[in-house]
Amino acid sequence: MATETGGSGLVFHPMDQFIVSPLFGDGDVAWYTPTNVTLWLALTVAVIALLLVRSTRDARIVPGKTQSIAELAYGFVYKMVVDVTGRDGVKYFPYIMTLFMFILVANFLGLVPMAFTTTSHIAVTAVLAVAVFLTVTVLGFVLNGPSFLGMFWVSAAPLPIRPVLAVIEVISYFVRPVSHSIRLAGNMTAGHAVIKVFAAFAGLAALSPFAILGVMAMYGLEILVSFIQAYVFTILTCVYLKDALHPHH
Repeated sequence: MATETGGSGLVFHPMDQFIVSPLFGDGDVAWYTPTNVTLWLALTVAVIALLLVRSTRDARIVPGKTQSIAELAYGFVYKMVVDVTGRDGVKYFPYIMTLFMFILVANFLGLVPMAFTTTSHIAVTAVLAVAVFLTVTVLGFVLNGPSFLGMFWVSAAPLPIRPVLAVIEVISYFVRPVSHSIRLAGNMTAGHAVIKVFAAFAGLAALSPFAILGVMAMYGLEILVSFIQAYVFTILTCVYLKDALHPHH
């Protein structure tokens, strides 16, 4: 993605790695066209299935490496759900576990050389965020009825400013899927773009050592960011679920 031109020096395109392209041919991309996004989404699902299903099919008292990873992820998410939502939220653990594993594996697969980072696309993260938003909202009304709207009424505040706070609460509630999706996509896009910028400078002899060190540092940081972003998305989902289960708390 980097070239040298006679008049302007080094030219590179760090955002080209996020272009959606068809797997077969060079035609236009339609909703039914298999693309690089489709491929890496399918690989994400396959890796999760291998990790959580295959590795635990013959579970042992002394777990192997893959079983240990699966059990560690299970325990980590389970504790998160219980700590944030309480025991009432345990019944929704499978959904939250699925979200966490999908985002985590997709983020890590995006770090594989020549891979495509699916969670860098707002189309992917928006689907996840809107699904959480709709699930929590419907669940809130199913469990609490009209009293679910009480979460927008700040009864602890002085009466004259409660309507203003209610409007603010409603706006912030509907902004949730926007911030939920943009946070994940933005962080994954920014990190991978910076890695590509450092990698482009590696072709210049004078800057090559510094560029390689920069790539290594950013790659290590992206490993941490990949986990943190999966954690942040999941724990926010738990917080939103808590609002649906206990709207008056």
